[in-house]
Amino acid sequence: MSGNRNVFSSRSPSGWWRRAVTRAVQGGWRWVQEAGAVTAEHPGQLSFRALGHGTRLAFPQGTVFGEQWIELGDHCIIGERVTLTAGMMPGLDLGPAAILTLGDGVVLGRGSHVIADTRVVIGSDTYCGPYVYITSTNHSYDDPGQPVGKQWPRTEPVEIGPGCWLGTGAVVLPGARLGRNVVVAAGSVVRGDVPDHSVVAGAPARVVRKWDAERGWQPPLRTPAPVPIPEGVTPEQLVALAEEESEPEG
Repeated sequence: MSGNRNVFSSRSPSGWWRRAVTRAVQGGWRWVQEAGAVTAEHPGQLSFRALGHGTRLAFPQGTVFGEQWIELGDHCIIGERVTLTAGMMPGLDLGPAAILTLGDGVVLGRGSHVIADTRVVIGSDTYCGPYVYITSTNHSYDDPGQPVGKQWPRTEPVEIGPGCWLGTGAVVLPGARLGRNVVVAAGSVVRGDVPDHSVVAGAPARVVRKWDAERGWQPPLRTPAPVPIPEGVTPEQLVALAEEESEPEG
């Protein structure tokens, strides 16, 4: 063995001591996550315009400011390191109305950003995967003699209808208006109007599938519809069924 390996091995925790340290660190981190979460009962230093019942902002939070103009509905789930901002910078007076509104049951995945320099509305039961970026502001580059970052940005309201699903890494640009139950494919860049019950994909995003009242989904779905869970089935029964299906055939 080399000398370096012996030195490293002698300093590396192992056995019961390593297991004890691991349990202590993991338990401590869970306690920190629980204590640092933001809820209506424990808002900490954040003073939202509205913070609904059952809504939870996981710890650690991302950048949050302008919360006096941010309304969060009931039973929202805000993942770790999610940024929520109203206004271009802290300390601005944005007037009497809410700037950023999340309806009931909205889910924002880890690392997502919602930047509301003007009105942004996310409808109830809209789910966003990790690292989704929704913004009402975009840089302008009208003057070729000035750095882009120093030119005054353009802002347009954003509206996302209820029941939508935004895949991982999706970007929603200023002025976008998504209808009800819209699916945005992962990595898509959405601008403009998107009709109800449609699927969009690409950069820029384009409609690739729509629901027709007479013909159903067009083009047709390639996979069979999932079988709904019957009413009255308990979680224990579902676990038992999953275990039965996973057992190898004899």
